[in-house]
Amino acid sequence: MAPLPDVPPGDPRWRPPAAPTPREAPRLPPGFRWIAVRPGAAPPRRRPRRPLGPTPRYSVIPRWGLVDRVPQAVPASGVTPAKAGPRPELVRVLMFAAQLVLCGAALVYAVRYGLLIYNRNTLLNPLVAFAADWLGIAASVAAMVALLACFVALIQWLICRRAAAFEYHGLPEHRSVRRLWAGCLLPFANLVMAPVYVIELALVEDNYERVRKQVTIWWLAWVVSYLISLFGILTCLSTDAQGIANNTVMVVLGYLVAALTVAAVARVFEGFERKPVQRPAHRWLVVEPDQQTSPAPVAAVELEGQEPAA
Repeated sequence: MAPLPDVPPGDPRWRPPAAPTPREAPRLPPGFRWIAVRPGAAPPRRRPRRPLGPTPRYSVIPRWGLVDRVPQAVPASGVTPAKAGPRPELVRVLMFAAQLVLCGAALVYAVRYGLLIYNRNTLLNPLVAFAADWLGIAASVAAMVALLACFVALIQWLICRRAAAFEYHGLPEHRSVRRLWAGCLLPFANLVMAPVYVIELALVEDNYERVRKQVTIWWLAWVVSYLISLFGILTCLSTDAQGIANNTVMVVLGYLVAALTVAAVARVFEGFERKPVQRPAHRWLVVEPDQQTSPAPVAAVELEGQEPAA
C-alpha cells in the first residue's frame, strides 16, 4: 500500500474545548472532618438530662386526674347560711306512717264499738275486755306520737323553706323562729297562723295560685278535725253506756278525719316540692343563613385561550 500524504494540522479554533481539571479538596489530617456550622456565634451547649428513675408501677389505676374538683363558694363574713331542713323523703315517710297509725287507731276503736254493742246483751270475757281497753290506749298513744313527729318535721320544713325563700329573693324574714314554732304548735292559734305562714311562703315563691285549692281543703279538714276532737274530749267522761258509745264513735270519726287532714297536708307539701319548672312558650328551629345573591359574572372580552388585556 502507498503511504498517505501528510495531512496539515487543523485550525486550533475548531478543536473541542479541553475538559476542566477537577479541583480536589485539600486533604485533612487523619481524625478530622468537615462539618457545616451556621453563621454567627456557636450554639449553647445542651444541658444533660437528669435521670428519670425507674418506671412507676401502681397496684390500682391512678385517679388523680379523674376527679372534678368544683370550688365551693365561701359565704361572706357576717352572713349566716340558711339551715337545711329535713329531707323531703323523711317528711313523706312520717306523713304516710301517721296516716297508717291513725287508720289503725280508728279500726281499733271501731272494733271496740262492736264489742260495746255485743256487751249490751252478753258479758264479755275479762281477757277480751282487758285487751280492748289496753289496745285502745296503745292506739291513742301511738297516734299522738305519730302526729307529734309529723308536726315537728313539717314545722321544721316550713321554717327552713321560708328562710331559704326569703334569702333567695332578698327579703327579710319578719317572723322569728320562736314565733313560727309557737304559731304552729299552740292549740287554736295554729288553726289560724299555720295556714297564714304557708300562704306567705307561697306568695314569696309565686306559687299561691297553684296551691290555693290544696291549702283551702287542708284548712277545712283541719277545722272539722278540731270540732270532732273537741266533742270527743267533752264526752270522754261519760259513764253511761250510751255516752261511752257516742264517745267511741266520735273517736273513730276523729281519727279518720285526722288521717284525711294529714293527707291534705301531704298534698300541700307536694305542691311546694314538685313545683313545675317554667318552660318557654316557643321552641327553637334551625334556620339556614340568608344567602346573598351574587351578581352574574361579566363575560370576558378576550377570546378563549387569549391572555387578558392589561
